[in-house]
Amino acid sequence: MSAAGWAAADSWTMTRRELAHWARQPVQVVVGLVFPVMLLLMFNYLVGGGRGVEGGTAEYLVPGMLALTMAFGLESTMLAVTRDLDRGVVDRFRSMPMVSGAVLVGRSVADMLQSVAALAVMTAVGYAMGWRWHDGPAAALGAVGLLLLLRFAMLWLGILLALVAGRPEMVQAVQILVWPVGFLSNVFAAPESMPGWLGAVVEWNPMSATATAVRGLFGNPGAVGDSWAAAHAGLLAVLWPLALLAVFLPLAVRRFARLSH
Repeated sequence: MSAAGWAAADSWTMTRRELAHWARQPVQVVVGLVFPVMLLLMFNYLVGGGRGVEGGTAEYLVPGMLALTMAFGLESTMLAVTRDLDRGVVDRFRSMPMVSGAVLVGRSVADMLQSVAALAVMTAVGYAMGWRWHDGPAAALGAVGLLLLLRFAMLWLGILLALVAGRPEMVQAVQILVWPVGFLSNVFAAPESMPGWLGAVVEWNPMSATATAVRGLFGNPGAVGDSWAAAHAGLLAVLWPLALLAVFLPLAVRRFARLSH
C-alpha cells in the first residue's frame, strides 16, 4: 500500500474509534444535538429573536441559529483531544506503526459527521416552526456547504486550543473565549438595531458573514444590508473560514507534531 493509502487507512481507523465512542456515550451525543434546538426554541418563543427585522421571526432566526450551531459542540472535540492527551492514549498511538496525523484526521471527520447530523435536526425543527427556504435545492445545498466550511474552520481552532490547554479541566476556561464570537453576531438581531460601533463589529464577524450569506441562499429576510460586509457576505463567508484554516490548521498540526517529540 502507498503512503497515501496507509494515511487513509489509519485515518479511517481513528474515525471508527471516534464513532464507537458515540455508541458508548449516547447521552453526550444526544445532548449535543438537543442543546442548539433548545436555544432555537427559547429565542423564538420566549426571548424573541429577529429584533430589527421585518417579517417572520423564524425566517430570520433559523438560518442564524444554523450558523451558530457550527460553533456549538467544540467543547466535546476539545475534551476528547485533551482526554486522550491526559490519559496517555496519544502516546500509545505514537508507539504504533501509524501515520501520526491520523489521530487529528479521525477526530475531525467524526466531528463533521456530527455537525451534519446537527444541521439535519435543526433544519427539521426549523421546518416544524414554520421556517422555509425559497430558492430551490441548489441554493440550499450551497448554504449547507458554507455552514460546514465554517464548522471545519472552527473545528481546527478548537483542536489547537485543546492541544494548548492540554488538560480536560482547562477546556471550560478556554471554551469561554469561543462564545463571544457566536453571540457578537447577527444571529439574533439585525446590526441596524444596534449602536453604530457595535453594529459595525457585528457585521465583520465571520459568523455574521455566514449567517447573512445563508439567509440569502435560503431566500430569508435579513440577507441584504447597506455596508460592504453585508453586501459581500457570500465572499466573506468563504474567505473568513479559509483564512482561519490557513492559520489554525497548520498551527494545530505543528503543535501535535511537537507533542510527538
